[in-house]
Amino acid sequence: MIKAQNINFTFNHIALSVKSLDKSAAFYKDIMQFQEITNKTKIEGIRWFALGEEKELHLVSILKEPVTINKAVHFALTTSNFDTFIKKLNTSKISYSDWPGIPNKITIRADGIKQIYFQDPDGYWIEVNSVGQK
Repeated sequence: MIKAQNINFTFNHIALSVKSLDKSAAFYKDIMQFQEITNKTKIEGIRWFALGEEKELHLVSILKEPVTINKAVHFALTTSNFDTFIKKLNTSKISYSDWPGIPNKITIRADGIKQIYFQDPDGYWIEVNSVGQK
């Protein structure tokens, strides 16, 4: 008889298939201010970024299959500097919207949390919210 064991998972990384590795890397470094870290695979065409708390973003440009993207498939990030980030997007001329898609509008959830949605150079959706912001 096999004894049941708990298998505890924690989130490690997200990998995105990108067309232009340099363009996407610049976006995540300049706009999102992610720190580039060592690509431990040593495979050309892949770059890694730290998301904090030992979580990572991997950009992969070596696969050429098309990716179907919609807003429901997104990753969400929290910042305690939500309003400052909105100003950065505006200064950088990066469009954002609320969940329904109204440009330059912020969703305010029933619990008071602010949310916006925008896309990276490859069209991946990113949510930035104010969870934990006082």
